[in-house]
Amino acid sequence: MKGVDFITDDKNRRKAVIIEIKTIERHPEEVEDLIDIIVAESRRDEPKRSWDDVKKSLRKKGKL
Repeated sequence: MKGVDFITDDKNRRKAVIIEIKTIERHPEEVEDLIDIIVAESRRDEPKRSWDDVKKSLRKKGKL
């Protein structure tokens, strides 16, 4: 996407993203989708939890 650049390390692994303000203003939904994808990718190796476990946890905390 134009207006989006990634900063990489010496092994060409993405370490940061720069999004131009004009890009955010012109394409807010696409930028939000991009951020969601980046977050999901960063959590790829985290342990998985079932939806039922998440609901139980939220109920215990009074957030559901």
